[in-house]
Amino acid sequence: MQPFKYTRVSTAKAALTVSSRDTRFLAGGTNLLDLMKLNVEVPKQLIDINRLDLNRVEVSDSGSIRIGALVKNTTLAYHPDIMRRFPVLSESILSGASAQLRNAASTAGNIMQRVRCPYFYDTAFPCNKREPGSGCSAIPGYNREHAVLGTSDYCIATHPSDMSVAMAALDAVIHIQGIKGSRTVRFVDFHLLPGKTPHLEHNLKTGEIITAVELPALSYGAKSHYLKARDRASYQFALASAAVALDVQAGTIKSARIALGGVGTKPWRSPEAEQVLIGKPAGEAAYQAAAEAALAGAKAYKNNAFKIGLAKRTLVRALNEVGGMI
Repeated sequence: MQPFKYTRVSTAKAALTVSSRDTRFLAGGTNLLDLMKLNVEVPKQLIDINRLDLNRVEVSDSGSIRIGALVKNTTLAYHPDIMRRFPVLSESILSGASAQLRNAASTAGNIMQRVRCPYFYDTAFPCNKREPGSGCSAIPGYNREHAVLGTSDYCIATHPSDMSVAMAALDAVIHIQGIKGSRTVRFVDFHLLPGKTPHLEHNLKTGEIITAVELPALSYGAKSHYLKARDRASYQFALASAAVALDVQAGTIKSARIALGGVGTKPWRSPEAEQVLIGKPAGEAAYQAAAEAALAGAKAYKNNAFKIGLAKRTLVRALNEVGGMI
């Protein structure tokens, strides 16, 4: 680990005043500190933001829920309004990491976590995320756990967050504060596809900080589910996962929300699958058609072709849990 300066602040304004391209914000540190120990991240300054007033979950009169950036993952997963109105979000958080890590990890930190590609973590290998233009070791290497959606010739790393998959499905909005003012970004637009610039991972700019994530008042959010397929039952990243919510009336699907994890270079919302479902009878035929639509653009690599079929089956099963079979 390289030497760095540590600064503790009490307001967002103070944090932004001292931030720069060579600084990182420190909340739980569950991902950042690991990367610093490996010299993958080498910030010159850490800004401790844990004293900021961003650790509340607030329910508005309109029914939307505002989640502070510093709300711990455990707090969010077990919040009664989240469990009752958006079970998909609670389930996604509880399927990730360990209890100890969830107790420390923050909402914004979860969103901002970096890929777990072994070639990204090992500085002995070329990696376009660490050193733009150096190459992607995963494409010719062992890529069983890598992405099949949203990949490019420059990067095929999978986004690791379970929580972010659920938030993408729920039409969440990210609130951002900067030196020049505040703005909002749709969750589905926050994470960037790798393209030719995989080192640019998100929509947050230097001099900005996430302050909250807002969940809109989705009327059928209670009819939602998160399903995760992985190599072992706990403390394991997804090989494929599905976050789904369905509005089924009189046996017909009126609206749907679908996002996939473990298979995309970002939390993968699938409007194509949602459109396939709308107006169809809830059942096997519609779910299978949605799965085909969701993975239509998938590209397999040497070791991960199995993920395409696994993702389809995971999505069908998740839809069945929520909408049932006819």
